[in-house]
Amino acid sequence: MDQVLTARRSVLIGLPLAALAGAASAQTPKRMTAYKTPWCGCCGGWIAHMRQAGWTVEVIEREDLAPIRAQHGVPDRLASCHTAVAGAYAIEGHVPAADVERLLRERPAARALSAPGMPAGSPGMEAAGREPYTTVLILNDGSTRVFGRHNGA
Repeated sequence: MDQVLTARRSVLIGLPLAALAGAASAQTPKRMTAYKTPWCGCCGGWIAHMRQAGWTVEVIEREDLAPIRAQHGVPDRLASCHTAVAGAYAIEGHVPAADVERLLRERPAARALSAPGMPAGSPGMEAAGREPYTTVLILNDGSTRVFGRHNGA
């Protein structure tokens, strides 16, 4: 009888714990908004890369992206051709999906992640060749640090 009660107690205690573990491991939806100019083709390549990585991307076309970058603290020297917003972070330019996912997993005290310019071989820029490049984390105080290295950078 004691063994039966112990087994029942284990099951009754274990079920809620298993449910909590499952809820904790469930991922939040991968959603972002991407701002791009109407005439940029490589932005579409980056958006396709993000969608292929499982992201839902809402696209908003704007003639001028400078106000979006300014709103999210991305300085002109780190600008690219499109700006996305995922969670509390701006994603500037051709940042690989793996870097975006790492950013959201680690949640550093930062405002944005940037692949400055339009590096050849970055997602959406594959047709331009291949060059080493870095992604740069823009910290809350405006300073930067290298976040990721790509193509042998």
